[in-house]
Amino acid sequence: MDHIAITGLEAFGHHGVLPHERTYGQRFVVDVRLEVDLGPAARSDALADTVDYGTLSARIAEEVAGEPCDLIEHLAGRIAGRCLEDPRVAGVAVTVHKPNAPLPVVAREVAVTLHRSRS
Repeated sequence: MDHIAITGLEAFGHHGVLPHERTYGQRFVVDVRLEVDLGPAARSDALADTVDYGTLSARIAEEVAGEPCDLIEHLAGRIAGRCLEDPRVAGVAVTVHKPNAPLPVVAREVAVTLHRSRS
């Protein structure tokens, strides 16, 4: 299977369990890797034959900026659902990075990755 990857997409959201995360929000970084048959687009050179990653990236940013959730696991699931709305997407891996996660120790970030497919 072929892949389309969007990496390092940054958006501001209000996700988290703690009240200050909901009030002030923070930056989230998202990576997606779509499983897609790119053969039709490789032959035709037509945008209509592939996933429009410009449109998809805007939808992902809308999801991050949208309805707050407690867990980034839930946010990753919502993003995966958005990606699978396109019937050409056979599967997706979504990583949500939370660079400013409130931790009791120093860490660069917290991230979760989930995989979903059209099984």
